[in-house]
Amino acid sequence: MGREIVRSRKTRETNVHCRLRIDGEGRASVKTGIGFWDHMLETIAKHALWDLELTADGDLVVDDHHTVEDTGIVLGQAIREALGERTRIARFGSAYAPLDEALSRAVIDLVDRPGASVSFLFTRERIGAWSTETGAHFFETLAVQAGFTLHLDTLKGENDHHRIESACKAFALAFRAATAVDSRVEVASTKARMRS
Repeated sequence: MGREIVRSRKTRETNVHCRLRIDGEGRASVKTGIGFWDHMLETIAKHALWDLELTADGDLVVDDHHTVEDTGIVLGQAIREALGERTRIARFGSAYAPLDEALSRAVIDLVDRPGASVSFLFTRERIGAWSTETGAHFFETLAVQAGFTLHLDTLKGENDHHRIESACKAFALAFRAATAVDSRVEVASTKARMRS
Protein backbone atom coordinates (compact mmCIF):
# COMPACT_ATOMS: atom_id res chain seq x y z
CA MET A 1 0.00 0.00 0.00
CA GLY A 2 1.61 3.28 -1.05
CA ARG A 3 0.13 5.92 1.20
CA GLU A 4 2.32 8.90 0.25
CA ILE A 5 1.11 12.49 -0.06
CA VAL A 6 2.62 15.89 -0.80
CA ARG A 7 0.81 18.86 0.71
CA SER A 8 1.60 22.59 0.94
CA ARG A 9 -0.04 25.62 2.48
CA LYS A 10 0.97 29.26 2.15
CA THR A 11 -0.54 32.16 4.08
CA ARG A 12 0.66 35.58 5.19
CA GLU A 13 1.87 33.91 8.39
CA THR A 14 3.51 30.69 7.19
CA ASN A 15 4.66 28.66 4.22
CA VAL A 16 4.54 24.91 5.00
CA HIS A 17 5.51 22.06 2.70
CA CYS A 18 5.12 18.41 3.63
CA ARG A 19 5.88 15.06 1.99
CA LEU A 20 4.49 12.19 4.06
CA ARG A 21 4.58 8.44 3.56
CA ILE A 22 2.74 6.71 6.39
CA ASP A 23 4.10 3.31 5.35
CA GLY A 24 7.70 4.39 5.65
CA GLU A 25 10.77 3.46 7.62
CA GLY A 26 10.88 6.28 10.14
CA ARG A 27 13.12 8.67 8.20
CA ALA A 28 12.53 12.37 8.78
CA SER A 29 13.89 15.74 7.84
CA VAL A 30 12.06 18.59 9.58
CA LYS A 31 12.97 22.27 9.50
CA THR A 32 10.49 24.62 11.14
CA GLY A 33 12.90 27.14 12.63
CA ILE A 34 11.98 25.81 16.10
CA GLY A 35 14.67 23.28 17.00
CA PHE A 36 12.78 21.54 19.77
CA TRP A 37 9.64 21.22 17.64
CA ASP A 38 11.72 19.72 14.81
CA HIS A 39 12.95 17.13 17.33
CA MET A 40 9.36 16.27 18.38
CA LEU A 41 8.08 15.90 14.80
CA GLU A 42 11.10 13.74 13.93
CA THR A 43 10.37 11.64 17.04
CA ILE A 44 6.78 11.08 15.86
CA ALA A 45 7.97 10.10 12.39
CA LYS A 46 10.57 7.71 13.80
CA HIS A 47 8.14 5.79 15.99
CA ALA A 48 5.11 5.95 13.65
CA LEU A 49 7.41 4.68 10.86
CA TRP A 50 6.57 7.66 8.66
CA ASP A 51 8.92 9.00 6.06
CA LEU A 52 8.49 12.74 6.54
CA GLU A 53 9.98 15.79 4.90
CA LEU A 54 8.55 18.98 6.34
CA THR A 55 9.65 22.59 6.05
CA ALA A 56 7.95 25.58 7.57
CA ASP A 57 8.86 29.21 7.18
CA GLY A 58 6.77 31.08 9.74
CA ASP A 59 6.46 34.45 11.40
CA LEU A 60 8.70 33.47 14.30
CA VAL A 61 9.41 37.15 14.98
CA VAL A 62 5.85 37.21 16.37
CA ASP A 63 5.96 33.82 18.15
CA ASP A 64 5.82 30.10 17.35
CA HIS A 65 2.03 29.67 17.44
CA HIS A 66 1.34 30.01 13.71
CA THR A 67 4.23 27.77 12.74
CA VAL A 68 3.26 24.96 15.12
CA GLU A 69 -0.45 25.28 14.28
CA ASP A 70 0.13 25.29 10.53
CA THR A 71 2.38 22.23 10.69
CA GLY A 72 -0.60 20.53 12.35
CA ILE A 73 -2.94 21.71 9.60
CA VAL A 74 -0.72 20.56 6.74
CA LEU A 75 0.34 17.29 8.36
CA GLY A 76 -3.29 16.56 9.28
CA GLN A 77 -4.47 17.17 5.72
CA ALA A 78 -1.71 14.92 4.40
CA ILE A 79 -2.73 12.16 6.82
CA ARG A 80 -6.41 12.49 5.81
CA GLU A 81 -5.51 12.12 2.14
CA ALA A 82 -3.02 9.31 2.74
CA LEU A 83 -5.63 7.27 4.63
CA GLY A 84 -8.10 7.53 1.74
CA GLU A 85 -11.31 5.61 2.45
CA ARG A 86 -9.68 4.00 5.50
CA THR A 87 -10.46 0.48 4.41
CA ARG A 88 -8.51 -2.60 5.50
CA ILE A 89 -6.93 -0.90 8.51
CA ALA A 90 -7.12 -1.76 12.21
CA ARG A 91 -8.91 1.57 12.97
CA PHE A 92 -8.09 1.65 16.69
CA GLY A 93 -4.70 2.10 18.28
CA SER A 94 -3.49 2.66 21.80
CA ALA A 95 -0.08 2.89 23.39
CA TYR A 96 1.82 3.90 26.50
CA ALA A 97 5.31 5.33 26.19
CA PRO A 98 7.77 6.21 28.95
CA LEU A 99 10.73 8.51 28.91
CA ASP A 100 12.58 8.17 32.18
CA GLU A 101 10.13 9.35 34.88
CA ALA A 102 7.45 10.52 32.40
CA LEU A 103 4.65 8.29 31.12
CA SER A 104 2.09 9.11 28.44
CA ARG A 105 -0.92 7.35 26.96
CA ALA A 106 -2.45 7.75 23.50
CA VAL A 107 -5.70 6.27 22.17
CA ILE A 108 -6.79 6.81 18.56
CA ASP A 109 -9.92 5.97 16.56
CA LEU A 110 -9.42 6.62 12.84
CA VAL A 111 -13.11 6.80 12.00
CA ASP A 112 -13.87 10.27 10.60
CA ARG A 113 -15.17 11.83 13.85
CA PRO A 114 -12.54 14.47 14.54
CA GLY A 115 -11.73 15.66 18.00
CA ALA A 116 -9.10 15.53 20.69
CA SER A 117 -8.74 15.55 24.43
CA VAL A 118 -5.15 16.43 25.34
CA SER A 119 -3.45 17.01 28.70
CA PHE A 120 0.30 17.36 29.23
CA LEU A 121 0.68 18.75 32.81
CA PHE A 122 3.42 21.21 31.78
CA THR A 123 5.06 23.31 34.49
CA ARG A 124 7.15 25.53 32.18
CA GLU A 125 6.07 28.00 29.50
CA ARG A 126 8.87 27.10 27.09
CA ILE A 127 11.25 24.32 26.16
CA GLY A 128 13.94 26.02 24.14
CA ALA A 129 12.16 28.25 21.61
CA TRP A 130 8.99 26.12 21.70
CA SER A 131 5.95 27.36 23.67
CA THR A 132 4.49 24.46 25.65
CA GLU A 133 0.96 25.82 25.20
CA THR A 134 1.19 25.00 21.49
CA GLY A 135 1.56 21.26 22.17
CA ALA A 136 -2.10 20.53 22.91
CA HIS A 137 -3.18 22.90 20.13
CA PHE A 138 -1.00 21.04 17.60
CA PHE A 139 -2.55 17.66 18.42
CA GLU A 140 -6.09 19.10 18.47
CA THR A 141 -5.49 20.68 15.05
CA LEU A 142 -3.91 17.49 13.72
CA ALA A 143 -6.89 15.37 14.82
CA VAL A 144 -9.45 17.75 13.29
CA GLN A 145 -7.59 18.11 9.99
CA ALA A 146 -6.84 14.37 9.69
CA GLY A 147 -10.31 13.35 10.83
CA PHE A 148 -9.68 11.12 13.83
CA THR A 149 -10.45 10.97 17.54
CA LEU A 150 -7.45 11.30 19.84
CA HIS A 151 -7.04 11.04 23.59
CA LEU A 152 -3.48 11.95 24.59
CA ASP A 153 -2.42 12.33 28.20
CA THR A 154 0.80 12.64 30.12
CA LEU A 155 0.06 10.55 33.20
CA LYS A 156 3.12 11.52 35.19
CA GLY A 157 6.52 13.13 34.94
CA GLU A 158 8.70 15.85 36.41
CA ASN A 159 10.56 17.08 33.33
CA ASP A 160 8.51 18.86 30.64
CA HIS A 161 10.87 17.73 27.87
CA HIS A 162 10.27 14.14 28.96
CA ARG A 163 6.51 14.73 29.22
CA ILE A 164 6.04 15.95 25.65
CA GLU A 165 8.53 13.50 24.16
CA SER A 166 6.82 10.53 25.83
CA ALA A 167 3.48 11.88 24.55
CA CYS A 168 4.83 12.16 20.99
CA LYS A 169 6.11 8.59 21.18
CA ALA A 170 2.79 7.29 22.57
CA PHE A 171 0.91 9.09 19.78
CA ALA A 172 3.24 7.65 17.14
CA LEU A 173 2.88 4.09 18.41
CA ALA A 174 -0.92 4.35 18.66
CA PHE A 175 -1.13 5.83 15.16
CA ARG A 176 1.05 3.06 13.77
CA ALA A 177 -1.21 0.44 15.38
CA ALA A 178 -4.41 2.11 14.08
CA THR A 179 -3.13 2.37 10.50
CA ALA A 180 -1.83 -1.20 10.37
CA VAL A 181 -3.17 -2.97 7.32
CA ASP A 182 -5.66 -5.75 8.13
CA SER A 183 -6.78 -7.61 5.02
CA ARG A 184 -9.34 -9.63 7.02
CA VAL A 185 -11.73 -6.70 7.31
CA GLU A 186 -12.92 -4.42 4.50
CA VAL A 187 -14.23 -1.65 6.77
CA ALA A 188 -13.79 -1.67 10.56
CA SER A 189 -17.20 -0.13 11.24
CA THR A 190 -20.74 -1.43 11.70
CA LYS A 191 -21.82 1.48 9.45
CA ALA A 192 -19.78 -0.05 6.60
CA ARG A 193 -17.91 3.23 6.08
CA MET A 194 -15.15 5.11 7.86
CA ARG A 195 -15.52 8.54 6.22
CA SER A 196 -18.43 10.86 6.90
